[in-house]
Amino acid sequence: RWRNFIMNMKELTIKYKGPNYDLSCSEAILYAANDRYQLNLNESHFHMVSPFSGGMLNEDVCGIVTAGLCVIGILFTNEVAHKTDNLREISNLFMDKVKEQLKSTNCFTLKELHRDDVTGCTGIIIKGAELLEEVITQYER
Repeated sequence: RWRNFIMNMKELTIKYKGPNYDLSCSEAILYAANDRYQLNLNESHFHMVSPFSGGMLNEDVCGIVTAGLCVIGILFTNEVAHKTDNLREISNLFMDKVKEQLKSTNCFTLKELHRDDVTGCTGIIIKGAELLEEVITQYER
C-alpha cells in the first residue's frame, strides 16, 4: 500500500528533526508518519501528541512510543480497540522492538543511555521511526 512512497520513515524523521523544523520526539514521529502513510492529519492532530513530548513532559513513557502507538491506532483500528483483533499484538511488537533495540521505553532511561549533547535524542527518534516502519510493514493490510 505504501511501498511506492519515495521517502521512508528514517528519511522523513531526519527531515522533521532537521534545522527547518522545531519538533519534539512525538511530533517528529507523527509528522513523518503522516507523510509516509498519507494519514491526512491536520494541525490539531499534531497538537494532540505535543504532551507526549519528553516522556509525557515528565520523562515517563518516551514520545517515540506514544506517538508510534497513535500511528498504529490510526492505521490498524477497526472502529474501536476491542473490535481490532491484532491491535494488542501490533502494539506490543512495536514496544518490544523499542525495548530490545533501545533497552527501554522510558524517556529518562533512554536519555541516560543514548542522548548526546550535539544531537540530543535525534538518533533514538530515528531508530524508533525505523522500528515503527518495520512493524507497520509486517502488518500492513
